[in-house]
Amino acid sequence: MTAPARPRRPAPRPFFVVAGVVAVAMTVWSAIQIDFTLAPFFEGNPRAWGIVQQYLTPNWAFMAQVWPQWLETLLMAVIATFAGALLGLVFALMGSHTSNRSPWFLRVVRAILSVLRSLPEIGWAYLMVAMVGIGSLAGVLALVIFNMGIIAKLTSETIDAVDRGPLEAADAAGASTMQRIVAAVLPQVWPGYFSYVLYVFEINLRASAIIGMVGAGGIGSVLNVERARFNYDNVSAVVVGFIVIVIVLDVASQTLRKRRM
Repeated sequence: MTAPARPRRPAPRPFFVVAGVVAVAMTVWSAIQIDFTLAPFFEGNPRAWGIVQQYLTPNWAFMAQVWPQWLETLLMAVIATFAGALLGLVFALMGSHTSNRSPWFLRVVRAILSVLRSLPEIGWAYLMVAMVGIGSLAGVLALVIFNMGIIAKLTSETIDAVDRGPLEAADAAGASTMQRIVAAVLPQVWPGYFSYVLYVFEINLRASAIIGMVGAGGIGSVLNVERARFNYDNVSAVVVGFIVIVIVLDVASQTLRKRRM
């Protein structure tokens, strides 16, 4: 009795072969254009081992000295999330064809949201620091603007995908636009919306450390100062603390999402 023949492995399609070759060629070309090289990494730096040693021995006592900045970072994330979530919901309703029946106004709102999302949070932070000065206000404003674009984008797509049955029932009953939104749209959107808010809160906590390094307040300002002073043991302590906080927040947000589902 002969063994059954093994199925032949399908030959790679020409498109994928060409795409792979093009991707490799583009990567090599890009590296050449920017003079990318790993030589400095392998040659080493006389100060590198000392820096690594400081990172491996965090100064835990420094954590107690900067708890006000930790609290400021957390409060910045909370305020920015709350304000960005409210404004994002308003813009989401105006940016969805389900709740906004004016084609020209819909295009205007979506163009505004595209502009808000086009600039990262650190770009908005630079702009806000120039406008209102160094401090937490600039950081909160930068995060609010960035959050508004993200939440509005995600929520508007959720609104576009809602079940049409309740909408048709509301229209048949002669409901106004606001009644239509409250009765037929929002009840279907809330679960996804709250998930987006939790997601944005996680982003804010991470981003607040980055924007603080450009003068927008929070623990990022401390990181910037300690890095400039070459106190890498202090930097390491802050980074480890930040990682722990983000992990705890991530676990808590996942638990909340599961309960809502």
